[in-house]
Amino acid sequence: MGRVVVVGGGISGLAAAWELSGGRDGTATDPDGAYGSGAHVVVIESTSRLGGALDSAKFGGRIVDTGPDGFLGRRPEALDLCHEVGLGDALVPIAGRGAGVWARGRVRPLPAGLALGIPTRFWPAARSGILGRRGQLGLARDVLLPRPDVRGPIGDRSIGPLVARKLGRRVADRLVDPLIGGIHAGSVDDMSALATYPPLLAAAQKRGSLMRALRAEVPTPSDDAPPLFWALNGGMASLVEQLRVALVARGVEFWCDTTVRRLERVARREGSTTRWSVVTGDPVSSAADRTYRRSSGVDAVVLAVPAPVAAELLEPHDEEAAGLLGSIPYASVTLVTLRVPVEALASPLAGTGFLVPRRSPPPSGGDPWAVTAVTYLSEKWPHLATDGEVLLRASLGRYGDTRAEEWSDDEVVARAWRELGVLMGLGGEPLEARVTRWPRAFPQYRVHHLMRTAGIEAAMARLGGIAVAGAAYRGVGIPACIASGRAAAQAIA
Repeated sequence: MGRVVVVGGGISGLAAAWELSGGRDGTATDPDGAYGSGAHVVVIESTSRLGGALDSAKFGGRIVDTGPDGFLGRRPEALDLCHEVGLGDALVPIAGRGAGVWARGRVRPLPAGLALGIPTRFWPAARSGILGRRGQLGLARDVLLPRPDVRGPIGDRSIGPLVARKLGRRVADRLVDPLIGGIHAGSVDDMSALATYPPLLAAAQKRGSLMRALRAEVPTPSDDAPPLFWALNGGMASLVEQLRVALVARGVEFWCDTTVRRLERVARREGSTTRWSVVTGDPVSSAADRTYRRSSGVDAVVLAVPAPVAAELLEPHDEEAAGLLGSIPYASVTLVTLRVPVEALASPLAGTGFLVPRRSPPPSGGDPWAVTAVTYLSEKWPHLATDGEVLLRASLGRYGDTRAEEWSDDEVVARAWRELGVLMGLGGEPLEARVTRWPRAFPQYRVHHLMRTAGIEAAMARLGGIAVAGAAYRGVGIPACIASGRAAAQAIA
């Protein structure tokens, strides 16, 4: 393959560039400028930095992630990429164990036997104090008189209604929605089971107890299983920087602060593989003197950008694909990182943090909770621990709740601190606070999401020489985004 443009310098785009330039076995350019086993790749990024949601900052004398603070270890893609770029020694396993949920007036530990928030055993969930009498009855019914799946075999289901019918509304609201919904900053009421947690859909279509069927679908990890989550000692930004350095050594070009304005089809000439031309413009120039730079013809394009951006670029070429991309909604999240003196804590921290269910009664009968989750960063990751203080991170915002977007940074910090005072009993004032906003960063996987994704991918195959990658398609975590980027590179190879 010759020249390829990757639009978008987030982790999906960087993974695509890595794969296109040779992947694990790629080689750097030789002194004469001849490329190794990969293509000649240009990565175009509209902002001044690479990495997308993967970013880190100095905070309280430590490097703290301002986006995802870790990644799932049971999927291999992120661990593999860290080793491939030489960051194996920088990997840090999660230190804390367990988490909690705000329920019935206090933070209560999550029970054992959960599969992504869904109980697989009766007694741990029933005795947790989270569900109350009504929730216990819903679990008991699944054991003694399980409700049949009246819809029979079906391609997809909404997680919330499915769990509520089988195990009761309390389980859906207080356990499943905070975990699965929290991962996506959305609601399980209309979230695709097939796209977000296929074992649930498989278990629901079996006869008898859902808990028993799910227990068979998702075996309990052994005590000597590898760590569930990993971080990087230098923050996630260190993966981005290490990738950038390695890609430059392979001859990959980076055009930052450059916006792709449109894609143009190029008529195929005999003996030529050129298919596309990419038209770019400098976003910081004024409208009056804006100049556009057209890349020379390229063999292929990877669109590693949010779905609405991909929809705009593809609309002239495939209206159906653009419509499918434009139908994927997004949620915004605001993060507040806090340095807190240990004297401000009402009690020692236990576990790695806690979740706040969407339908929890609001504090003092006022507005609904703005905080959706709290992470004990210094308990979760050993390299962030410091004597005399703790690091906390509060998440605000989810799909349908845009209040934090409208507040100033000071208002966000004040609201988060006030709610943490109720949720955790914090007193005094934080030593330091940092607000990070991630607007329209969490795609929502609604029912039949994978059908939309298949339609988008089929349209890319029809167009030829183009592929999409990113969190909008087949997973939102770092490993899934890396897999998406590498798969897109292979699709156009």
